[in-house]
Amino acid sequence: MSAQGAAHKETPKETFYRQFQGTVANLQEQINHLANLSAVAGERHDTIEHILTGISRLSNEVADAADYVPAYDQRTYSQALKQLTDQLNEAQAQFRPKSRFQFKRRNLPSGGDAMADKKNDARYMLPAGGQDKSSSPSAVTAVATANGSKLSSEDHKDSLSNLPSFPAKNYNEEIAQDPTDSRVRKPSFSTARDITLSDHEKLHIILPLSASRATSAGALTNMKGCIVDMSVPTRVCAGGAPFASLALKNISGSLIVAGHVDGPVHITGLRDSKVLVVARQVRIHECENVDFYLYCASRPIIEDCKGLRFAPAPKFHSADKDENTNMWDQVDDFKWLKAEHSPNWSVLPEEQRITEDIWKDKVPGYPGAGLDDILSTVGIGAEA
Repeated sequence: MSAQGAAHKETPKETFYRQFQGTVANLQEQINHLANLSAVAGERHDTIEHILTGISRLSNEVADAADYVPAYDQRTYSQALKQLTDQLNEAQAQFRPKSRFQFKRRNLPSGGDAMADKKNDARYMLPAGGQDKSSSPSAVTAVATANGSKLSSEDHKDSLSNLPSFPAKNYNEEIAQDPTDSRVRKPSFSTARDITLSDHEKLHIILPLSASRATSAGALTNMKGCIVDMSVPTRVCAGGAPFASLALKNISGSLIVAGHVDGPVHITGLRDSKVLVVARQVRIHECENVDFYLYCASRPIIEDCKGLRFAPAPKFHSADKDENTNMWDQVDDFKWLKAEHSPNWSVLPEEQRITEDIWKDKVPGYPGAGLDDILSTVGIGAEA
Protein backbone atom coordinates (compact mmCIF):
# COMPACT_ATOMS: atom_id res chain seq x y z
CA MET A 1 0.00 0.00 0.00
CA SER A 2 1.36 3.42 -0.96
CA ALA A 3 1.98 6.13 1.60
CA GLN A 4 -0.74 8.17 -0.07
CA GLY A 5 -3.28 5.35 0.32
CA ALA A 6 -2.32 4.78 3.95
CA ALA A 7 -2.84 8.45 4.72
CA HIS A 8 -6.28 8.56 3.09
CA LYS A 9 -8.57 10.82 5.04
CA GLU A 10 -12.26 10.04 5.13
CA THR A 11 -14.32 12.58 3.18
CA PRO A 12 -17.45 14.22 4.66
CA LYS A 13 -19.53 12.19 2.19
CA GLU A 14 -17.99 8.93 3.38
CA THR A 15 -18.40 9.88 7.04
CA PHE A 16 -22.05 10.81 6.53
CA TYR A 17 -22.76 7.54 4.70
CA ARG A 18 -21.20 5.42 7.44
CA GLN A 19 -22.97 7.26 10.25
CA PHE A 20 -26.28 7.16 8.38
CA GLN A 21 -25.98 3.40 7.82
CA GLY A 22 -25.17 2.81 11.49
CA THR A 23 -28.10 4.85 12.75
CA VAL A 24 -30.56 3.24 10.33
CA ALA A 25 -29.39 -0.23 11.40
CA ASN A 26 -29.87 0.75 15.06
CA LEU A 27 -33.39 2.06 14.44
CA GLN A 28 -34.32 -1.02 12.41
CA GLU A 29 -33.19 -3.24 15.28
CA GLN A 30 -35.35 -1.25 17.70
CA ILE A 31 -38.35 -1.61 15.36
CA ASN A 32 -37.78 -5.37 15.13
CA HIS A 33 -37.79 -5.66 18.92
CA LEU A 34 -40.95 -3.62 19.54
CA ALA A 35 -43.04 -6.77 19.88
CA ASN A 36 -40.85 -7.89 22.80
CA LEU A 37 -41.41 -4.71 24.81
CA SER A 38 -44.08 -4.25 27.44
CA ALA A 39 -47.03 -2.01 26.58
CA VAL A 40 -48.26 -1.82 30.18
CA ALA A 41 -45.42 0.27 31.62
CA GLY A 42 -45.14 2.49 28.55
CA GLU A 43 -41.85 0.90 27.48
CA ARG A 44 -43.05 0.26 23.93
CA HIS A 45 -44.50 3.78 23.61
CA ASP A 46 -41.21 5.34 24.78
CA THR A 47 -39.23 3.30 22.27
CA ILE A 48 -41.57 4.30 19.43
CA GLU A 49 -41.16 7.96 20.40
CA HIS A 50 -37.39 7.52 20.38
CA ILE A 51 -37.51 5.90 16.92
CA LEU A 52 -39.64 8.74 15.55
CA THR A 53 -37.21 11.27 16.99
CA GLY A 54 -34.31 9.41 15.39
CA ILE A 55 -35.98 9.37 11.97
CA SER A 56 -36.78 13.08 12.23
CA ARG A 57 -33.20 13.87 13.22
CA LEU A 58 -31.83 11.84 10.32
CA SER A 59 -34.15 13.65 7.91
CA ASN A 60 -32.83 17.01 9.08
CA GLU A 61 -29.24 15.80 8.79
CA VAL A 62 -29.83 14.63 5.21
CA ALA A 63 -31.09 18.11 4.36
CA ASP A 64 -28.12 19.75 6.09
CA ALA A 65 -25.68 17.55 4.14
CA ALA A 66 -26.76 18.99 0.77
CA ASP A 67 -23.44 20.86 0.43
CA TYR A 68 -21.39 17.68 0.07
CA VAL A 69 -23.88 14.89 -0.69
CA PRO A 70 -24.94 14.59 -4.37
CA ALA A 71 -28.61 14.90 -5.28
CA TYR A 72 -28.90 11.23 -6.19
CA ASP A 73 -27.47 10.13 -2.84
CA GLN A 74 -29.89 12.47 -1.07
CA ARG A 75 -32.79 10.80 -2.88
CA THR A 76 -31.43 7.43 -1.79
CA TYR A 77 -31.19 8.54 1.83
CA SER A 78 -34.73 9.97 1.70
CA GLN A 79 -36.06 6.70 0.29
CA ALA A 80 -34.33 4.78 3.08
CA LEU A 81 -36.01 7.03 5.67
CA LYS A 82 -39.37 6.46 3.98
CA GLN A 83 -38.85 2.70 4.12
CA LEU A 84 -37.89 2.98 7.79
CA THR A 85 -41.07 4.96 8.51
CA ASP A 86 -43.15 2.37 6.64
CA GLN A 87 -41.57 -0.42 8.71
CA LEU A 88 -42.44 1.44 11.92
CA ASN A 89 -46.02 1.99 10.77
CA GLU A 90 -46.39 -1.70 9.91
CA ALA A 91 -45.01 -2.69 13.31
CA GLN A 92 -47.36 -0.31 15.10
CA ALA A 93 -50.33 -1.64 13.13
CA GLN A 94 -49.76 -5.08 14.67
CA PHE A 95 -50.29 -3.65 18.16
CA ARG A 96 -53.48 -1.70 17.45
CA PRO A 97 -56.78 -3.40 18.30
CA LYS A 98 -58.89 -4.17 15.26
CA SER A 99 -61.83 -1.84 14.84
CA ARG A 100 -65.30 -3.37 14.73
CA PHE A 101 -66.67 -0.43 12.79
CA GLN A 102 -66.70 -0.64 9.00
CA PHE A 103 -68.02 1.71 6.36
CA LYS A 104 -70.76 0.37 4.12
CA ARG A 105 -69.86 0.03 0.51
CA ARG A 106 -71.31 2.85 -1.57
CA ASN A 107 -73.44 1.90 -4.55
CA LEU A 108 -71.82 2.88 -7.82
CA PRO A 109 -73.66 5.38 -10.05
CA SER A 110 -75.27 4.07 -13.19
CA GLY A 111 -75.55 5.13 -16.77
CA GLY A 112 -73.93 8.36 -17.93
CA ASP A 113 -72.81 9.32 -14.43
CA ALA A 114 -70.71 6.18 -14.20
CA MET A 115 -69.06 6.89 -17.55
CA ALA A 116 -68.33 10.48 -16.50
CA ASP A 117 -66.67 9.26 -13.31
CA LYS A 118 -64.51 6.87 -15.33
CA LYS A 119 -63.28 9.70 -17.54
CA ASN A 120 -61.95 11.51 -14.48
CA ASP A 121 -60.50 8.40 -12.85
CA ALA A 122 -56.75 8.09 -13.43
CA ARG A 123 -57.07 4.31 -13.63
CA TYR A 124 -59.04 4.69 -16.90
CA MET A 125 -56.69 7.29 -18.38
CA LEU A 126 -53.74 4.92 -19.01
CA PRO A 127 -52.84 4.16 -22.64
CA ALA A 128 -53.26 0.71 -24.14
CA GLY A 129 -51.22 -1.87 -22.27
CA GLY A 130 -52.23 -0.52 -18.85
CA GLN A 131 -49.09 1.53 -18.14
CA ASP A 132 -48.71 5.28 -17.89
CA LYS A 133 -45.95 5.82 -20.43
CA SER A 134 -45.20 9.29 -19.14
CA SER A 135 -43.87 7.75 -15.94
CA SER A 136 -42.07 4.79 -17.47
CA PRO A 137 -38.25 4.60 -17.17
CA SER A 138 -37.80 5.35 -20.87
CA ALA A 139 -40.02 8.40 -20.65
CA VAL A 140 -38.17 9.71 -17.59
CA THR A 141 -34.85 9.24 -19.37
CA ALA A 142 -36.16 11.02 -22.45
CA VAL A 143 -37.36 14.02 -20.42
CA ALA A 144 -34.04 14.23 -18.58
CA THR A 145 -32.09 14.07 -21.86
CA ALA A 146 -34.26 16.80 -23.38
CA ASN A 147 -33.43 19.01 -20.38
CA GLY A 148 -29.72 18.54 -20.95
CA SER A 149 -29.06 15.94 -18.21
CA LYS A 150 -28.50 12.22 -18.39
CA LEU A 151 -29.69 9.72 -15.79
CA SER A 152 -28.06 6.33 -15.44
CA SER A 153 -30.03 3.17 -14.81
CA GLU A 154 -29.05 3.36 -11.13
CA ASP A 155 -31.09 6.57 -10.81
CA HIS A 156 -34.23 4.43 -10.84
CA LYS A 157 -33.12 2.36 -7.85
CA ASP A 158 -33.56 4.00 -4.46
CA SER A 159 -31.53 1.66 -2.27
CA LEU A 160 -28.65 2.30 0.11
CA SER A 161 -26.93 -0.74 -1.37
CA ASN A 162 -26.08 1.34 -4.45
CA LEU A 163 -23.81 3.62 -2.44
CA PRO A 164 -20.15 2.75 -1.97
CA SER A 165 -19.38 0.80 1.19
CA PHE A 166 -17.01 2.32 3.74
CA PRO A 167 -15.90 0.25 6.74
CA ALA A 168 -17.24 1.62 10.03
CA LYS A 169 -14.89 1.90 12.98
CA ASN A 170 -15.76 -0.61 15.68
CA TYR A 171 -14.98 1.19 18.93
CA ASN A 172 -16.19 -1.72 21.06
CA GLU A 173 -13.77 -4.09 19.35
CA GLU A 174 -11.00 -1.53 19.62
CA ILE A 175 -11.48 -1.39 23.40
CA ALA A 176 -11.18 -5.17 23.69
CA GLN A 177 -8.04 -5.35 21.54
CA ASP A 178 -6.09 -2.51 23.15
CA PRO A 179 -2.49 -3.83 23.26
CA THR A 180 -1.46 -1.72 26.28
CA ASP A 181 -1.36 -3.11 29.80
CA SER A 182 -3.57 -0.31 31.10
CA ARG A 183 -7.05 -1.30 32.24
CA VAL A 184 -8.29 2.22 31.47
CA ARG A 185 -9.92 2.84 28.10
CA LYS A 186 -10.97 6.20 26.66
CA PRO A 187 -12.66 5.53 23.30
CA SER A 188 -13.41 8.76 21.44
CA PHE A 189 -16.58 7.63 19.57
CA SER A 190 -15.89 10.76 17.49
CA THR A 191 -17.13 9.20 14.24
CA ALA A 192 -19.95 7.12 15.71
CA ARG A 193 -23.64 7.99 15.89
CA ASP A 194 -24.44 6.01 19.04
CA ILE A 195 -22.54 4.39 21.89
CA THR A 196 -22.59 0.60 22.26
CA LEU A 197 -20.35 -1.23 24.71
CA SER A 198 -20.64 -4.97 25.32
CA ASP A 199 -18.83 -8.07 26.57
CA HIS A 200 -16.12 -6.45 28.72
CA GLU A 201 -14.61 -7.55 32.02
CA LYS A 202 -12.36 -5.73 34.49
CA LEU A 203 -12.06 -2.51 32.49
CA HIS A 204 -12.31 1.14 33.50
CA ILE A 205 -13.97 2.91 30.55
CA ILE A 206 -14.14 6.71 30.53
CA LEU A 207 -15.85 8.48 27.63
CA PRO A 208 -14.29 11.85 26.69
CA LEU A 209 -16.16 14.92 25.49
CA SER A 210 -15.69 13.88 21.84
CA ALA A 211 -18.24 11.09 22.44
CA SER A 212 -21.00 13.73 22.70
CA ARG A 213 -21.41 13.33 18.92
CA ALA A 214 -22.62 9.77 19.50
CA THR A 215 -25.29 10.22 22.17
CA SER A 216 -28.34 9.64 19.96
CA ALA A 217 -28.60 6.34 21.86
CA GLY A 218 -26.56 4.32 24.32
CA ALA A 219 -26.36 0.65 25.28
CA LEU A 220 -24.21 -1.26 27.80
CA THR A 221 -24.51 -5.05 27.73
CA ASN A 222 -22.73 -7.99 29.36
CA MET A 223 -20.29 -6.10 31.60
CA LYS A 224 -18.58 -7.71 34.60
CA GLY A 225 -16.41 -6.03 37.22
CA CYS A 226 -16.19 -2.77 35.23
CA ILE A 227 -16.35 0.95 35.82
CA VAL A 228 -18.04 2.85 33.00
CA ASP A 229 -18.19 6.65 33.23
CA MET A 230 -20.29 8.34 30.52
CA SER A 231 -20.97 11.56 32.42
CA VAL A 232 -18.66 14.01 30.60
CA PRO A 233 -20.07 13.74 27.03
CA THR A 234 -23.68 13.84 28.30
CA ARG A 235 -23.31 16.91 30.53
CA VAL A 236 -24.67 20.05 28.82
CA CYS A 237 -22.74 22.43 31.08
CA ALA A 238 -19.51 20.77 29.85
CA GLY A 239 -20.48 21.18 26.20
CA GLY A 240 -21.90 17.69 25.84
CA ALA A 241 -25.28 16.33 24.75
CA PRO A 242 -27.53 14.01 26.81
CA PHE A 243 -28.42 10.56 25.56
CA ALA A 244 -31.79 10.40 23.79
CA SER A 245 -32.26 6.98 25.40
CA LEU A 246 -30.15 4.45 27.26
CA ALA A 247 -30.29 0.69 27.90
CA LEU A 248 -28.29 -1.23 30.52
CA LYS A 249 -28.50 -5.02 30.44
CA ASN A 250 -26.76 -8.00 32.08
CA ILE A 251 -24.21 -6.14 34.23
CA SER A 252 -22.67 -7.47 37.45
CA GLY A 253 -20.21 -6.21 40.06
CA SER A 254 -19.84 -2.89 38.26
CA LEU A 255 -20.10 0.86 38.78
CA ILE A 256 -22.03 2.64 36.02
CA VAL A 257 -22.00 6.44 35.87
CA ALA A 258 -24.53 6.73 33.07
CA GLY A 259 -24.69 10.53 32.96
CA HIS A 260 -27.65 12.50 31.59
CA VAL A 261 -30.50 11.03 29.54
CA ASP A 262 -33.25 13.19 28.03
CA GLY A 263 -35.54 10.23 27.46
CA PRO A 264 -36.13 6.82 29.04
CA VAL A 265 -33.58 4.52 30.66
CA HIS A 266 -34.29 0.77 30.54
CA ILE A 267 -32.30 -1.32 33.03
CA THR A 268 -32.51 -5.12 32.93
CA GLY A 269 -30.65 -7.94 34.63
CA LEU A 270 -28.19 -6.04 36.86
CA ARG A 271 -26.58 -7.69 39.90
CA ASP A 272 -24.43 -6.42 42.79
CA SER A 273 -23.76 -3.07 41.13
CA LYS A 274 -24.18 0.67 41.60
CA VAL A 275 -25.73 2.99 39.02
CA LEU A 276 -25.86 6.78 38.80
CA VAL A 277 -28.16 8.32 36.21
CA VAL A 278 -29.95 11.62 35.61
CA ALA A 279 -33.00 10.95 33.45
CA ARG A 280 -36.62 11.71 32.62
CA GLN A 281 -37.80 8.12 33.09
CA VAL A 282 -36.19 5.05 34.67
CA ARG A 283 -37.59 1.53 34.28
CA ILE A 284 -35.88 -1.33 36.09
CA HIS A 285 -36.50 -5.03 35.43
CA GLU A 286 -35.11 -8.24 36.93
CA CYS A 287 -32.39 -6.59 39.02
CA GLU A 288 -30.98 -7.71 42.36
CA ASN A 289 -28.81 -6.03 45.02
CA VAL A 290 -28.28 -2.79 43.13
CA ASP A 291 -27.92 0.73 44.53
CA PHE A 292 -29.36 3.48 42.34
CA TYR A 293 -28.37 7.13 42.63
CA LEU A 294 -31.07 8.93 40.69
CA TYR A 295 -32.38 12.16 39.45
CA CYS A 296 -35.68 11.13 37.88
CA ALA A 297 -38.35 13.54 36.66
CA SER A 298 -41.01 10.81 36.92
CA ARG A 299 -41.70 7.95 39.30
CA PRO A 300 -39.11 5.17 38.84
CA ILE A 301 -40.67 1.82 37.96
CA ILE A 302 -39.38 -1.57 39.09
CA GLU A 303 -40.59 -5.05 38.15
CA ASP A 304 -39.37 -8.52 39.19
CA CYS A 305 -36.63 -7.00 41.36
CA LYS A 306 -35.36 -7.43 44.91
CA GLY A 307 -32.78 -5.83 47.15
CA LEU A 308 -32.83 -2.45 45.38
CA ARG A 309 -31.82 0.70 47.26
CA PHE A 310 -32.34 4.28 46.10
CA ALA A 311 -30.61 7.58 46.86
CA PRO A 312 -30.64 11.00 45.17
CA ALA A 313 -28.02 11.70 42.52
CA PRO A 314 -25.04 13.66 43.90
CA LYS A 315 -25.06 17.40 43.24
CA PHE A 316 -21.80 17.05 41.33
CA HIS A 317 -23.77 15.23 38.61
CA SER A 318 -27.16 16.96 38.91
CA ALA A 319 -26.31 20.59 39.68
CA ASP A 320 -28.42 21.82 36.75
CA LYS A 321 -31.55 20.04 38.04
CA ASP A 322 -34.19 21.22 40.50
CA GLU A 323 -34.03 19.02 43.62
CA ASN A 324 -37.74 19.62 44.23
CA THR A 325 -38.67 17.80 41.01
CA ASN A 326 -36.54 14.74 41.74
CA MET A 327 -38.80 11.71 42.34
CA TRP A 328 -35.96 9.30 43.19
CA ASP A 329 -37.75 7.90 46.26
CA GLN A 330 -41.26 7.58 44.77
CA VAL A 331 -40.75 4.12 43.32
CA ASP A 332 -43.61 2.07 41.83
CA ASP A 333 -43.25 -1.69 42.09
CA PHE A 334 -45.46 -3.17 39.38
CA LYS A 335 -45.31 -6.60 41.00
CA TRP A 336 -46.38 -5.37 44.45
CA LEU A 337 -50.05 -4.42 44.56
CA LYS A 338 -50.58 -4.35 48.34
CA ALA A 339 -51.09 -1.14 50.29
CA GLU A 340 -47.97 -1.54 52.44
CA HIS A 341 -44.48 -0.67 51.24
CA SER A 342 -42.88 -3.07 48.75
CA PRO A 343 -40.17 -5.26 50.32
CA ASN A 344 -38.24 -5.18 47.04
CA TRP A 345 -36.78 -1.70 47.47
CA SER A 346 -35.75 0.75 50.19
CA VAL A 347 -34.13 4.13 50.70
CA LEU A 348 -30.35 3.87 51.02
CA PRO A 349 -29.34 5.18 54.49
CA GLU A 350 -27.35 8.41 54.29
CA GLU A 351 -24.38 6.98 56.20
CA GLN A 352 -24.06 4.22 53.57
CA ARG A 353 -24.21 6.47 50.53
CA ILE A 354 -21.23 7.30 48.34
CA THR A 355 -20.18 10.81 49.34
CA GLU A 356 -19.86 13.82 47.05
CA ASP A 357 -16.06 13.92 47.29
CA ILE A 358 -15.78 10.26 46.25
CA TRP A 359 -18.00 10.84 43.22
CA LYS A 360 -15.95 13.88 42.29
CA ASP A 361 -12.36 12.86 43.17
CA LYS A 362 -12.18 9.06 43.41
CA VAL A 363 -14.57 7.58 40.84
CA PRO A 364 -12.86 9.28 37.82
CA GLY A 365 -9.56 7.75 39.00
CA TYR A 366 -6.73 9.03 41.16
CA PRO A 367 -2.94 8.48 41.32
CA GLY A 368 -1.95 4.99 42.37
CA ALA A 369 -5.48 3.62 42.26
CA GLY A 370 -6.41 0.65 40.13
CA LEU A 371 -9.82 -0.64 39.07
CA ASP A 372 -10.31 -2.81 42.15
CA ASP A 373 -9.27 0.06 44.43
CA ILE A 374 -12.02 2.30 43.05
CA LEU A 375 -14.63 -0.47 43.16
CA SER A 376 -13.70 -1.15 46.77
CA THR A 377 -13.98 2.56 47.61
CA VAL A 378 -17.61 2.61 46.43
CA GLY A 379 -18.45 -0.64 48.20
CA ILE A 380 -18.20 -3.18 45.39
CA GLY A 381 -16.10 -6.28 46.18
CA ALA A 382 -13.09 -7.24 44.12
CA GLU A 383 -14.90 -10.39 43.03
CA ALA A 384 -17.71 -9.59 40.57
